[in-house]
Amino acid sequence: MARALAINVAANTNLPGVRGPIYPDGSFVYLPIPEREPIDPAAEVPTYDDLQAELSPLPFELPSESRDTSVHLDPEFAGYPCCESYTYGDEHGVKAGPISELQPGDSLFFYATLTRHEPPAEVDTAPAVEWVAPEWGAYLIGEFRVAEVLDSDACGSLSPAEKAAFASNAHYKRAEFDAKVLVRGGDESRLFDRAVPLSTPDAGATANRIVTELSNDSGAGPWWRRRLWFDTEATTRLRSITATGDDSRPIADRLDR
Repeated sequence: MARALAINVAANTNLPGVRGPIYPDGSFVYLPIPEREPIDPAAEVPTYDDLQAELSPLPFELPSESRDTSVHLDPEFAGYPCCESYTYGDEHGVKAGPISELQPGDSLFFYATLTRHEPPAEVDTAPAVEWVAPEWGAYLIGEFRVAEVLDSDACGSLSPAEKAAFASNAHYKRAEFDAKVLVRGGDESRLFDRAVPLSTPDAGATANRIVTELSNDSGAGPWWRRRLWFDTEATTRLRSITATGDDSRPIADRLDR
């Protein structure tokens, strides 16, 4: 039976210095972190300016020193600018180990901390929802329905077919390939149109019931930096919650249905 893991990704107040925006209707912009390692000279890696040319206008200016910085576009979501497929890699054992436990058919969810903003005039949004936190919060932004997982041993000896499958991943574009785990998402993978909150509507640092009732985490301390595991029953409920991209109801209502 399927289970799920949720991990923290995307831009934050350390890298590159801002979080991605979430608007009052729950829509958001996924911004990756900057690339911190040398890049293969033959690889095509976008900068923040490249992404901004393809994305809707942001409600703020990126730090000037970041605009021409190459991004670490990981996870990549097919349909997002400069992405070809659904892949994710990680070089840190604290994430790579748990991710390596996933099996085909499991879910790898991605969550990000996002800051609430009013949308720019050029961006059309829907009516406001009640669950967006007043300043910042943690939100699920996408899911991979796992098709393939390569652990550290497999990453150390990729076959030609595996190299082709993960050629668009950010770790493969580094001067030295360093991933200790690689995940390929299947056809049901997607970047959400509307975020799914993990924080309560009152405060970003307060975990909602997805965290405290469905996951293995207590919600104490900085839970928004931790891995969240979901057992088989919880995974079924979480998939149901995230299945409807235009669901504007509070999480409590979605959990209790």
